[in-house]
Amino acid sequence: MFLRIVKVFFCLCFAFQLTAAELQTFHDVSFVPTDWADGDSFRIRFPDGTEQTIRLYGADCIEWHIGDESDARRLRAQRRYFGISDYGDGYAASIELAKEQAASAYAFIVEELSEPFTVYTSFADGRGDGRYSRVYAFVETSQGRDLATELVQQGYARAFGVYRSTIDGLSRSDYMDQLKDAELVAARRGQGVWNYTDWDRLPEERSAQRSEDAETAAALGIAPPTEPLDVNTASRDTLQSVPGIGEVTANRIIESRPFQTLGQLKSVHGIGPATFEKISPYFKDPSTR
Repeated sequence: MFLRIVKVFFCLCFAFQLTAAELQTFHDVSFVPTDWADGDSFRIRFPDGTEQTIRLYGADCIEWHIGDESDARRLRAQRRYFGISDYGDGYAASIELAKEQAASAYAFIVEELSEPFTVYTSFADGRGDGRYSRVYAFVETSQGRDLATELVQQGYARAFGVYRSTIDGLSRSDYMDQLKDAELVAARRGQGVWNYTDWDRLPEERSAQRSEDAETAAALGIAPPTEPLDVNTASRDTLQSVPGIGEVTANRIIESRPFQTLGQLKSVHGIGPATFEKISPYFKDPSTR
């Protein structure tokens, strides 16, 4: 009997967590211009006058404002993903092209969000860099279009990042497939950045990035966390400081939050028993609070 009561208690707690994570709908939201935003991360104002920085689910625009080494590494990874690292007569020309496309992505969302729009968010922590506060969100334009999908269709973003189910019942995996399909069509049509892709070198560039991802932490001397991390609030960059966690796995951890126990990390795609054994010492167990 006691065990049944305990089981019911944990089920109720889990149900509460899911309810707390449900998407909320905000109509008549407006765009707030800033000098730091880009196509997938920007400032908005709710009808009550409060402001929030949001990060779009599923779409990753090219970095425009490079403030540190982490931004520079991401820009290089994005250039390789689109196959433009050798554009022009060297890396300087490639970087200039990438930033031009990033600026075009920002100009695109400024136009798309010139009229009041709708935001769907559960206020899940969307920090990539721990220095900045933002939350993940879906944005529906005044024309009823999903902004992330529009960015990918225009070739201004790759289908990459954190995903979740949508307000209209589209599952996480279906939404991800929708964006991946949009990316495929954009690439085929030579939209946006894809217009400059060197298709012969693309496999080599992506292979180089995968190899570099595996070596980056050791090469840069990034120290593992010295204090146990909160698995439910750690930023993407902080998660990547844990040996065995790369950007893809960090994104999957973020989109699987909240965790009630540390053992639930094993349900994240790519974290098997061996990986869990390696990374678990770097985290607090949420169930012991």
